[in-house]
Amino acid sequence: MTPCIALVQQRKVAHRVHEYIHDPTHASYGLEAAEKLGIPPERVFKTLVVSLDARELAVGLVPVSSSLNVKQMARALGAKRAAMAEKSAVERSTGYVLGGVSPLGQKRQLRTCIDSSAAQFATILVSAGRRGLEIELAPDDLVSLLGGRYASLCR
Repeated sequence: MTPCIALVQQRKVAHRVHEYIHDPTHASYGLEAAEKLGIPPERVFKTLVVSLDARELAVGLVPVSSSLNVKQMARALGAKRAAMAEKSAVERSTGYVLGGVSPLGQKRQLRTCIDSSAAQFATILVSAGRRGLEIELAPDDLVSLLGGRYASLCR
């Protein structure tokens, strides 16, 4: 059990765990999850960690079929600039390895924005904390668990 799943169970949030066999040669972790689980890529969200004003890390969740607009991410969190965080900083801060970074159950919970497109779905999927493991839950439950907010984050 990952810290993500433990947190969701502890808070008694309705969820469903999906597992698949990860192919390390696949070009995209998120698109691989959508393909192997038969879920439209618009409902599978990737967890991206950015550095805000080179001082603070934050999380942006966007569909795996889209790209994060770092300017919009910065604006959503009141920063002047955002840039993708270094791999080592992401892994150290979250406790997860790249390709399996969950927005839930991180070592230190980072401020989080979820692309507003998530609100149109009854449920979305995010990483459950390791490659080949996804968790499905209601977007509003995810926002509540994270103390996050919706924002327009895609290019």
